[in-house]
Amino acid sequence: MPPVSRALKALNIPHRIFEHTQPVHSLEQAAQERGQKPEQVVRSILFRLGQDQYAMVLMAGPDQISWKALRQHFAQSRLTMATPEEVRAITGYEIGAVAPFGLPSPLPVLIDESVVAQAEVSIGSGLRGTTVILQTADLLRALGEAKVGQFRNS
Repeated sequence: MPPVSRALKALNIPHRIFEHTQPVHSLEQAAQERGQKPEQVVRSILFRLGQDQYAMVLMAGPDQISWKALRQHFAQSRLTMATPEEVRAITGYEIGAVAPFGLPSPLPVLIDESVVAQAEVSIGSGLRGTTVILQTADLLRALGEAKVGQFRNS
């Protein structure tokens, strides 16, 4: 069982696991194989805010992060996307399998409003080639304190 599925199960959050039968090379391919639209594929992106300070942003499919909105939210003049090494160290997951659940330690999580526009979404499972599909309402319930806002380029 993927780590994210274990974490969701512990929270009593209904979900299902989907395993891709071949390597995924694009957002569109991932969505099509899952029977979803690209907007339903949620990317969990880790940002470095400062020395040993990180936050995760959940973004729907093809949407792009607004750096200005993130800098304003965190009241920081500078932030960067985490390197693959930082992603592995902070989340325990490889890029492409990251999710805000089952992490070694809690992180602040921001959810772009584009995510909540979907009834059902898929998120990383902790394992490459495998995803977790769940209702958006259940994702929000599981994340509890996460802030929903506009963090994408409009």
